[in-house]
Amino acid sequence: MADYPTLLHTVLDTTDVRGLAEFYRRLLGLRYRPGDEPPAEGTPDDADWLVLTADDGRRMLAFQQVNALPRTNWPDPPGVPMQLHVDFTVPDVAALERHRDRALSLGAELRLDRSDDADEPLYVLADPAGHPFCLFVG
Repeated sequence: MADYPTLLHTVLDTTDVRGLAEFYRRLLGLRYRPGDEPPAEGTPDDADWLVLTADDGRRMLAFQQVNALPRTNWPDPPGVPMQLHVDFTVPDVAALERHRDRALSLGAELRLDRSDDADEPLYVLADPAGHPFCLFVG
Protein backbone atom coordinates (compact mmCIF):
# COMPACT_ATOMS: atom_id res chain seq x y z
CA MET A 1 0.00 0.00 0.00
CA ALA A 2 1.36 3.43 -0.96
CA ASP A 3 1.88 6.01 1.79
CA TYR A 4 0.76 8.88 -0.45
CA PRO A 5 -1.72 9.44 -3.25
CA THR A 6 -0.28 9.42 -6.77
CA LEU A 7 -0.88 12.35 -9.09
CA LEU A 8 -2.72 11.09 -12.16
CA HIS A 9 -2.84 14.31 -14.20
CA THR A 10 -3.73 17.99 -13.95
CA VAL A 11 -7.22 18.88 -15.20
CA LEU A 12 -8.01 22.22 -16.83
CA ASP A 13 -11.59 23.43 -17.15
CA THR A 14 -12.44 24.96 -20.51
CA THR A 15 -15.36 26.01 -22.67
CA ASP A 16 -13.57 24.42 -25.69
CA VAL A 17 -12.23 20.97 -24.75
CA ARG A 18 -10.80 20.05 -28.15
CA GLY A 19 -9.35 23.50 -28.79
CA LEU A 20 -7.48 23.66 -25.49
CA ALA A 21 -6.31 20.05 -25.76
CA GLU A 22 -4.96 20.82 -29.24
CA PHE A 23 -3.13 23.91 -27.92
CA TYR A 24 -1.28 21.88 -25.27
CA ARG A 25 -0.78 18.86 -27.56
CA ARG A 26 1.01 21.06 -30.05
CA LEU A 27 2.82 23.19 -27.46
CA LEU A 28 4.20 20.22 -25.51
CA GLY A 29 4.41 17.48 -28.15
CA LEU A 30 1.90 15.27 -26.32
CA ARG A 31 -0.54 12.77 -27.79
CA TYR A 32 -4.15 11.87 -27.17
CA ARG A 33 -5.01 8.96 -24.93
CA PRO A 34 -6.27 6.12 -27.16
CA GLY A 35 -9.91 6.86 -27.98
CA ASP A 36 -9.59 10.62 -27.41
CA GLU A 37 -8.25 11.46 -30.87
CA PRO A 38 -10.23 13.94 -32.98
CA PRO A 39 -13.14 12.32 -34.84
CA ALA A 40 -13.04 11.71 -38.58
CA GLU A 41 -13.71 14.75 -40.74
CA GLY A 42 -17.42 15.45 -41.00
CA THR A 43 -18.17 13.66 -37.72
CA PRO A 44 -19.33 15.82 -34.79
CA ASP A 45 -16.87 16.21 -31.93
CA ASP A 46 -18.92 15.83 -28.76
CA ALA A 47 -15.96 15.36 -26.40
CA ASP A 48 -16.43 16.80 -22.94
CA TRP A 49 -13.33 15.20 -21.38
CA LEU A 50 -9.97 14.59 -23.08
CA VAL A 51 -6.62 13.31 -21.81
CA LEU A 52 -3.15 13.98 -23.21
CA THR A 53 -0.25 11.63 -22.52
CA ALA A 54 3.49 11.48 -22.93
CA ASP A 55 4.91 9.11 -25.54
CA ASP A 56 5.21 6.37 -22.90
CA GLY A 57 1.48 6.64 -22.04
CA ARG A 58 1.87 8.59 -18.79
CA ARG A 59 -1.08 10.92 -18.32
CA MET A 60 -0.02 14.56 -18.35
CA LEU A 61 -3.05 16.86 -18.76
CA ALA A 62 -6.80 16.45 -18.95
CA PHE A 63 -9.48 18.87 -20.13
CA GLN A 64 -13.03 19.13 -18.81
CA GLN A 65 -15.89 20.94 -20.54
CA VAL A 66 -17.64 23.69 -18.56
CA ASN A 67 -20.37 26.07 -19.69
CA ALA A 68 -18.65 29.25 -18.54
CA LEU A 69 -15.22 30.16 -17.21
CA PRO A 70 -14.28 33.62 -15.97
CA ARG A 71 -10.84 34.52 -17.29
CA THR A 72 -8.18 35.48 -14.78
CA ASN A 73 -6.75 38.95 -15.20
CA TRP A 74 -3.61 38.19 -13.15
CA PRO A 75 -1.27 40.03 -12.57
CA ASP A 76 -3.62 43.04 -12.72
CA PRO A 77 -5.56 43.31 -9.45
CA PRO A 78 -8.38 43.42 -8.57
CA GLY A 79 -10.37 40.85 -10.42
CA VAL A 80 -10.22 37.13 -10.98
CA PRO A 81 -7.03 35.74 -9.38
CA MET A 82 -4.79 33.03 -10.77
CA GLN A 83 -5.85 29.94 -8.83
CA LEU A 84 -3.50 27.42 -10.42
CA HIS A 85 -0.85 27.55 -13.09
CA VAL A 86 1.56 25.18 -14.79
CA ASP A 87 5.33 25.81 -15.04
CA PHE A 88 7.42 24.64 -17.99
CA THR A 89 11.22 24.87 -18.13
CA VAL A 90 13.52 25.29 -21.10
CA PRO A 91 17.31 24.91 -21.18
CA ASP A 92 18.38 28.42 -22.17
CA VAL A 93 17.26 31.92 -23.20
CA ALA A 94 17.26 31.05 -26.92
CA ALA A 95 14.83 28.20 -26.22
CA LEU A 96 12.78 30.51 -23.99
CA GLU A 97 12.30 32.95 -26.88
CA ARG A 98 11.57 30.14 -29.38
CA HIS A 99 8.93 28.53 -27.16
CA ARG A 100 7.33 31.88 -26.29
CA ASP A 101 6.99 32.62 -30.00
CA ARG A 102 5.53 29.16 -30.65
CA ALA A 103 3.05 29.52 -27.78
CA LEU A 104 1.95 32.92 -29.13
CA SER A 105 1.55 31.48 -32.63
CA LEU A 106 -0.69 28.76 -31.16
CA GLY A 107 -2.97 31.33 -29.54
CA ALA A 108 -1.36 32.11 -26.17
CA GLU A 109 -1.41 35.63 -24.76
CA LEU A 110 1.62 37.24 -23.08
CA ARG A 111 0.77 38.31 -19.50
CA LEU A 112 4.18 39.10 -18.00
CA ASP A 113 7.66 39.51 -19.51
CA ARG A 114 10.52 38.90 -17.09
CA SER A 115 12.87 37.64 -19.79
CA ASP A 116 15.53 40.16 -18.74
CA ASP A 117 15.74 38.79 -15.17
CA ALA A 118 19.35 37.63 -14.75
CA ASP A 119 18.48 35.02 -12.10
CA GLU A 120 15.34 33.52 -13.63
CA PRO A 121 14.28 34.71 -17.08
CA LEU A 122 10.63 33.89 -17.64
CA TYR A 123 7.40 34.65 -19.42
CA VAL A 124 3.92 34.27 -18.00
CA LEU A 125 1.45 33.47 -20.76
CA ALA A 126 -2.21 32.50 -20.84
CA ASP A 127 -3.51 29.65 -22.96
CA PRO A 128 -6.49 30.25 -25.28
CA ALA A 129 -8.92 29.55 -22.39
CA GLY A 130 -7.14 32.07 -20.16
CA HIS A 131 -5.21 29.67 -17.89
CA PRO A 132 -1.82 31.17 -16.98
CA PHE A 133 1.36 29.18 -17.47
CA CYS A 134 5.03 30.04 -17.09
CA LEU A 135 7.95 29.36 -19.40
CA PHE A 136 11.30 29.82 -17.70
CA VAL A 137 14.95 28.88 -17.95
CA GLY A 138 15.53 26.13 -15.44
